[in-house]
Amino acid sequence: MSDTMSTGTAPGATSVSTGAAQRRSRRRRGRRATLTGWGFVGPAAIIILGLSFFPAGWAFLLSLQEWDGFSDAEFVGTGNYTDLISDSDFWNAVWNTFGYTLLFVPASVLLGLFLAVALNRKIRFIGFYRTAIFVPFVASTAATGILSTYLFSPQYGVVNNVLRVLGLPQQGWLADPHQAMLVIAIMSLWGQAAFTTVIYLAALQDVPSELIEAARIDGANRWQTFWRIVWPHLSPVTVFVAIWQTITAIQLFDLVYTTTRGGPLGATKTIVYFLYEKAFHSLQFGYGSAAAYALFALTLIITIGVVIYSRRRNLEAF
Repeated sequence: MSDTMSTGTAPGATSVSTGAAQRRSRRRRGRRATLTGWGFVGPAAIIILGLSFFPAGWAFLLSLQEWDGFSDAEFVGTGNYTDLISDSDFWNAVWNTFGYTLLFVPASVLLGLFLAVALNRKIRFIGFYRTAIFVPFVASTAATGILSTYLFSPQYGVVNNVLRVLGLPQQGWLADPHQAMLVIAIMSLWGQAAFTTVIYLAALQDVPSELIEAARIDGANRWQTFWRIVWPHLSPVTVFVAIWQTITAIQLFDLVYTTTRGGPLGATKTIVYFLYEKAFHSLQFGYGSAAAYALFALTLIITIGVVIYSRRRNLEAF
């Protein structure tokens, strides 16, 4: 006891001080790791934020003004949004975008699922088939637009030549207001179905094989196995794909720009092409920015609606 008192330090105090030192050391290592991580991520994060939030804020300010890019801007408040509501050209673009979305999204999801199931097999040259499916997705939009014109031109298109050989009536395709959007949906499907195929293919490979084998042992056929075992595991992926493809459809611009330029008679003019014309052709930057924010609101509403619907379905399933 005298030795302990002579040193002036109790064993309990030594352990407490050692624990405190270890905690300080861990905090220092944690701060160092955090700073190191932000050192790597920070520059890219600053660039991304600068290229997203700043343009978004600037576009919102423009939507409240009337500006042609040269003269002084005039503040009009919600005047641009009010004009949008009564603009028949804008509502025509909304209707065209809605029609294209109805054509494109269900077809891309179903075709992607079908192709993924077909490619989820151990057959010869399966790697080549999977690569070939993905090639149209990485092709440039300009190339897709040129291909669309070459295939569906009313005068010299390949499709009309085939119809002529078969003795069938030729179609107007891209020159027909009733068929032009269908052609664009088909060509978009040719390029975008590969995305859904890859996503579904990865999801199919994550389905537990034990469940499939157990279902087959119990006497389930292929359709019953797919519908009762595989499909429930694909529900989250289906929601993601549906939202992604819906956003892609609403933002359609490049294929329209490279083929019809919104024609014929405005039949393929989408919301994005409408705001492009207003902002960069008519130099109505405020009006075009208002249309861009209307597009943002539409995309947000659709996304929230799909998420809420999918969550309710999942809750009902459980």
